[in-house]
Amino acid sequence: MQVIGLCRFSYPCLGGFQVGHDSIEARIDYLYDPVRLEERFRLFETVALPGLKAQTDVDFELLVVVGTSLPKPHLERLHDLVGTIPQVRVITEPPRPHREVMKEILNKARRDPSQPCAQFRFDDDDAVGVDLIAKLRKAIDDSAPLLVQHKSVALDWNKGFIAEFGAHGIRATPTFRPFYTAALAMFVNGNCPLTIMNFAHDKLPRFMPAISFPDQAMYIRGHNDFNDSRQKPTRQVELTVLSDDQIELFQNRFAIDIDTVRAAYRSD
Repeated sequence: MQVIGLCRFSYPCLGGFQVGHDSIEARIDYLYDPVRLEERFRLFETVALPGLKAQTDVDFELLVVVGTSLPKPHLERLHDLVGTIPQVRVITEPPRPHREVMKEILNKARRDPSQPCAQFRFDDDDAVGVDLIAKLRKAIDDSAPLLVQHKSVALDWNKGFIAEFGAHGIRATPTFRPFYTAALAMFVNGNCPLTIMNFAHDKLPRFMPAISFPDQAMYIRGHNDFNDSRQKPTRQVELTVLSDDQIELFQNRFAIDIDTVRAAYRSD
């Protein structure tokens, strides 16, 4: 079964952000601010990509969507980062309505729309467990009697961490949150044009059957100054320095190396 992931890397879409901007030019200025972009690249390289590179099941693809206005040096840097990961493909798009363009990209990526597929969202500052794709395939196999009865079914892994990365290393806290953006997927039956981008992530269970697995930690949700969700007042999250056991867990579950993180942030 084809497994398709979608990542929006500083794409200046129309809508799709919790905080609005007065114009598309203002949004582009915000997204391409050098300080912000440097932070996104560090997180993408040291947090998001390692777990994808280390997937135990390599039969998936990740579509990374960027704007046609992304400055050439940043576009080249992005291509360099993902060039060693054969599953990743960079797609450039002009500013368009968020859900419209994402749905179109996902449906175009389906090799045979008459066959089922699985789709997942992936934020550029999050991480997923190295066995996410393998677990997703097993969940689909195990749930086959349910899946054949519906156009789509949500599949979710609800345990993970919220974490902050910097020159100090990593601070984090365990979290339980069903239908978060990270480690959330959607089975789509053949001849069904629905995509995971048709719905807000936390509203998927309103529109389809949903299965949520309380397995071992499957995601890390990045906590940083440029989170879209933190541009409005939110509840503070208490984070603590990783213990030795947690450092090992981050390495084994997510392929995140604390020394690599420190080095990336100490390069200022």
